[in-house]
Amino acid sequence: MDKNVVLGAMLELARREFWYYCRVMAPDFYKPERGYLKTLCDEFQAFIGSDDRILVINVPPRFGKSRTAQMFVEWSLGRDKSLKVMTGSYNETLSTVFSKNVRNVIDEEKADVNKTVYSDIFPDVKIKHGDGAMNLWSLEGGYNNYLATSPSGTATGFGCNLMILDDLIKSALEAHNEDLLEKHWEWFVNTMLSRLEEGGKIIIIMTRWATRDLAGRAMQFFKDEGWKCRQVMMQAQNPDGTMLCDEILSEESYKAKIKAMGEDIAKANYQQTPIDVRGRLYTSFKTYKTLPTDEYGNSLFTAVKAYCDTADTGADYLCNIIYGVYNKEAYVLDVYYTKDGMEITEPETARRLINFGVNEADIESNNGGRGFARNVERELYRLGSNRTKINWFHQSKNKEARILSNSTWVMSHIYFPINWRDKWPEYYEAMTSYQKEGRNKHDDAPDATTGIAEKADKPNLFSFK
Repeated sequence: MDKNVVLGAMLELARREFWYYCRVMAPDFYKPERGYLKTLCDEFQAFIGSDDRILVINVPPRFGKSRTAQMFVEWSLGRDKSLKVMTGSYNETLSTVFSKNVRNVIDEEKADVNKTVYSDIFPDVKIKHGDGAMNLWSLEGGYNNYLATSPSGTATGFGCNLMILDDLIKSALEAHNEDLLEKHWEWFVNTMLSRLEEGGKIIIIMTRWATRDLAGRAMQFFKDEGWKCRQVMMQAQNPDGTMLCDEILSEESYKAKIKAMGEDIAKANYQQTPIDVRGRLYTSFKTYKTLPTDEYGNSLFTAVKAYCDTADTGADYLCNIIYGVYNKEAYVLDVYYTKDGMEITEPETARRLINFGVNEADIESNNGGRGFARNVERELYRLGSNRTKINWFHQSKNKEARILSNSTWVMSHIYFPINWRDKWPEYYEAMTSYQKEGRNKHDDAPDATTGIAEKADKPNLFSFK
């Protein structure tokens, strides 16, 4: 077959199919035998043509995720010159490199007849003369088609219909920095989302360092908002032990990396297992759909109790857990988890004790807890209730040791409502993210929950006094 006919067919395929665009532009990397790359390319193209609003890409380093995203922008602009793209990375330099690479590919002039350049595929797409800065440029016939930014940069005055966020976390140290993760989230929701035009799409490319990283929070947030989300997750080593691509990372090299960098960091980098998932103290929780009742619908609880850990400082949470006891198991009925002042928490705690018919309430008397207990008791009497017996006590044991030593009982014998994530989101987050080896910003939720387990050692926990 004529060589020019074959080339023409390939160029036409490259205009239509993103995978063939990559094959034509970078044949040495996008090889037919690298099936994972075709899957990745197909997912990018399927996303842009679907009604999904967000695409999360979790692929190991050096496997071409950022390179593929860059080529996807090139291909997308070739097909639609009105497209407005915004990219963000952890610093201005990295996002500008992404922008510059896309711009340079589009602007490349053909010097070798045997080498395919962008204009061979999309001859009508050109960088606008005089409007081709590295981090903000336009196409001929377009206006502000591309902006590169970062959490420390600016996006003022720029709107986009395709947003790409690429690796905002650069190290394990940052993954453990809750303040930084929160800043990333605030930048995303307060700055970047306001730049997204109606119907716009978002691509987030990240190593899954932490469950509260931008990828994890964004997917949950948008699912809750009713947005359709798509995720592509690839592991360097498949569950059956084979490697995703031996040519890029062999099993021998992977084992050497685990040994050199530590298993937790290697698993985050290459297996998309967040560090905080591997280090979680609580690996599972029991749940209930219905509370224990007899055949007539009467409650089988032998007692309804409460455990309260008051806030030590203004930065701490008050955590009051109300639970029913049946067959030596604890069924959580209510969680009051708040940073509100005592002028609010004292009457609110009393109200909840009354509403749930609590028989006994154990309140830690450390750091003002005794005064809190007395005021709650006084509030109960004011409301006309003498049903609840208030017990205050001093907690002298080491908090971290208590939490660790009682964790198995917590996971085995405390039952939460099946929808507890939605009922008490901050408490849920505190429980599911608590780490075995420190690095915890708050421990109030596990501390109070541990109190329930400790009371299990007392013979009279599961009976009325």
